[in-house]
Amino acid sequence: MSKTEDFLTAEEEQQVIEAIRIAEKNTSGEIRVHLEKNSKIDVYERALEVFHLLKMDNTKLQNGVLIYVAVEDKTFVIFGDEGINNVVDEDFWESTKNVMQGHFKRGHFKQGLVDGILKAGKQLETYFPWETGNKNEIPDDISIG
Repeated sequence: MSKTEDFLTAEEEQQVIEAIRIAEKNTSGEIRVHLEKNSKIDVYERALEVFHLLKMDNTKLQNGVLIYVAVEDKTFVIFGDEGINNVVDEDFWESTKNVMQGHFKRGHFKQGLVDGILKAGKQLETYFPWETGNKNEIPDDISIG
């Protein structure tokens, strides 16, 4: 079994998916977590590729958020689409990354993901509240590359 599958237990995966559901409950925004062994290119560029591969750039309001983790490289990127990036504070993604990194450094990967997801969800809820007729545009599961 690779380190990617070892990154989260099955129970922890379910807790991360539940955090995504909670974060998306009151917003039209979409959050996705993607794990892979490593990135063979610049991690930010790879996150952008994955963002497009997962069709996160197809949300109606451009309010998708991807948390990309290269497990063996011990690095991650939070990538927000144009709609959310245009409204959050300039340091929002960096502050979210810092919260997650604090957990990751202690080996608390699930908690880092959950806290990052919930923090992003609050911003999505503020700027993109759920309205009648909204639908879940992106699956809530964790994708593994």
